[in-house]
Amino acid sequence: MHAKLPTAPAAAQPPAAATAAPCPPEAEDGAALPLDRLVNATLAKMSLGISPLALPAAYLDWAMHLALSPGKQAELGHKALRKMLRFALYANSGMGQDQSETCIKPLPQDRRFADPAWQKPPFNFIYQSFLLAQQWLHNATTGVRGVSKHHEQVVEFATRQIFDIFSPSNNLLTNPVALQRTINEGGMNLVRGFGNFVEDLQRNLAGKPPVGAEDFRVGETVAVTPGQVVFRNRLIEVIQYAPSTDTVQAEPVLLVPAWIMKYYILDLSARNSMVRHLVERGHTVFMISWKNPGYDDRELGFDDYRKLGVMAALDAVSAICPERKIHGVGYCLGGTLLSVAAAAMARDGDERLASLTLLAAQTDFSEAGELTLFIDENQVTFLEDMMWQQGYLDTKQMAGAFQLLRSNDLIWSQMMHDYIVGERSGMIDLMAWNADQTRMPYRMHSEYLRGLFLNNDFAEGRMQVDGRAVALTDIRVPVFAVGTEFDHVAPWHSVFKIVRLADTDVTFLLTSGGHNAGIVSEPGKNNRHYRLAHHPEHAPYVDPDRWLADTPAQSGSWWPAWFDWLAQHSSARVAPPEMGNAAAGYKALEPAPGSYVRQP
Repeated sequence: MHAKLPTAPAAAQPPAAATAAPCPPEAEDGAALPLDRLVNATLAKMSLGISPLALPAAYLDWAMHLALSPGKQAELGHKALRKMLRFALYANSGMGQDQSETCIKPLPQDRRFADPAWQKPPFNFIYQSFLLAQQWLHNATTGVRGVSKHHEQVVEFATRQIFDIFSPSNNLLTNPVALQRTINEGGMNLVRGFGNFVEDLQRNLAGKPPVGAEDFRVGETVAVTPGQVVFRNRLIEVIQYAPSTDTVQAEPVLLVPAWIMKYYILDLSARNSMVRHLVERGHTVFMISWKNPGYDDRELGFDDYRKLGVMAALDAVSAICPERKIHGVGYCLGGTLLSVAAAAMARDGDERLASLTLLAAQTDFSEAGELTLFIDENQVTFLEDMMWQQGYLDTKQMAGAFQLLRSNDLIWSQMMHDYIVGERSGMIDLMAWNADQTRMPYRMHSEYLRGLFLNNDFAEGRMQVDGRAVALTDIRVPVFAVGTEFDHVAPWHSVFKIVRLADTDVTFLLTSGGHNAGIVSEPGKNNRHYRLAHHPEHAPYVDPDRWLADTPAQSGSWWPAWFDWLAQHSSARVAPPEMGNAAAGYKALEPAPGSYVRQP
């Protein structure tokens, strides 16, 4: 028997949209501040939100310390001579012959030179010299004593991005694959590529999605799992999905996606919908669908997202499934928000959660990966001034930073394929979803960047909820945390920190793939593997690299392992609940996927 749990109050009417003055009151920050902010906001629109001061400051720090490091300079000179000698020996031994032994091997994730055509002269010499120079630049921009860690990371990243522009894979005359295609087709590939470029330019100027995205329509080809919207306020809709089994697990599942994305990454096509697979496994599934905020939502803060989002959704689920605990599942930023909510609930004695699943979600931001290159005091202030003027952070102002993190895959390789080879990259549901982004309110995004990324308040016990601090150590429900091997947004070493921070039973799973494709990893998908290990409460801590070495890889999708874990932490099979609970104020409002997900 379950202890009686709090049920949700009757659903209130959505409050009127908050309105805010175009500028904060001058008396708050000083009379000159609005003018300063206006200047920064104007610059930000031209620089896509990247501060023009951050990069020069980093390079100045690096250059001055390198100038005062004659030992480092001598080391770099020695490395340059060694690389030139190595390349000379390689070129002399392999002139005119296919190369079985290369001078330098690309990094495992670098697929630019994988085609066998790159191993034939002169292209083998071209790309090998490029990789040697790239390696030398990495040595030159790292390991300079006295340079701040953040500035070192910025300089190394920016230098790599600039050097990658001149990669032989990005030039028709030095790319054997593109060159052979051009010869074979008599240049017609370039004609098609120019047409593709013009079409993409027109779509971008018109604010249209990429070619092929129109084939993936919300409610028709994606986000098609049957269900009903059973609650709506000014920030979220709650979708309850229709059962497909005669009995269901007693404990329902609440999915909390990130507000930076449309929810349907977890309900894509029928084959790879996490929602559909959960329903077919006999779970009652609820989903938060976030509103796409506009100017009137500028004053919604991080705690508003907790109250109007996670807590309002928990109230709805509790009313529809009374006296049942809930499996909370958070993805990316949604997992961070759910963790904060769960910590506050544990502190206040709210025991409605049965378990907590975190999908590529960080709770400690001290090592948050390359995304932190775009987040320091200078950059956050710049973003705040841009959002202050328009009330939100726009999708295009976020997309550039995420693309730079994987520029070889998301920018240069795609440009070569579409504009030089002249073939369109096929659109898939995940790519179409990725182009359907959302905005973030001014106050919430500022609080999130400062409180979590800059100050790491949650992990270090400084985050306040309802006037009191919250901590992960208060959470006592079992935790299932998932990291992905090639995650540029939430690096798995950072996600792994939940093992050390949470004073409870933690199961950690590391899957192949990246931030999105690693999570959307349905059964039957080829070339997938994962590692899974259980860390009991009070067990000795194991660092992530030791954990990786000690945990064997298993082939296949990680979803079945998680489904089994959910079933193990559920109590019994019961009859499916009704759709909504009109008597408690949660009547069915409209069929899934609802209205908020369709907002442009």
